[in-house]
Amino acid sequence: MKIGTDGVLLGAWASVNHKPFSVLDIGAGTGVVSLMLAQRCYAELIDAIEIDDDAYEQCTENFENSPWNDRLFCYHASLEEFVEEIDDKYGLIVSNPPFYPDDYKSDNAKRDMARFQDALPFEHLIESASKLLSKTGLFSVIIPFKEEETFIGLAKNFGLFNNRITRVKGNTNSETKRSLLEFSFTECKVEVDELVIETERHQYTQDYINLTKDFYLKM
Repeated sequence: MKIGTDGVLLGAWASVNHKPFSVLDIGAGTGVVSLMLAQRCYAELIDAIEIDDDAYEQCTENFENSPWNDRLFCYHASLEEFVEEIDDKYGLIVSNPPFYPDDYKSDNAKRDMARFQDALPFEHLIESASKLLSKTGLFSVIIPFKEEETFIGLAKNFGLFNNRITRVKGNTNSETKRSLLEFSFTECKVEVDELVIETERHQYTQDYINLTKDFYLKM
């Protein structure tokens, strides 16, 4: 599974200004978001959960080969299993959840599992995050823009309030495709802005460069 723009956006965008002691990455894939956060902050513990066998092995290998391998650990488990077993609370929880619609099916069952919303329903994700998040922690996700209102409404049911939104467009003329959302247990005025990735094909905007330049070899 290749590194996607969504993961890079989330790893660069999620706030670490509150200096979290511990971080949890739900549905880690190859571990790119966790690795980016290890580069960005001094959290002493960065846990990741990944249910897919191949992705888990790749994630573990990437963690072991990184300069931050003493702080990174990947659990081969479902979110449900993890919530039942872990008593810890995390200062930052991030997730780039699978959200392909039900009518999308490929011939690759593993890829479908990684992509399908039914592999990790939003309500299950939010409820789990509310149980694992510390009182002063932040929960950050990237989801399709069309799901933004639904996701924010579901989060309120579990006492999580939306604090920050960045809506992402591929270019100036394209539709808004993604929403980066930040939640906490504290209700406050929501900060809203927009991020455009490209001016034209492979010509990145200054905003996108500023956000992600620390993570690309060539930018």
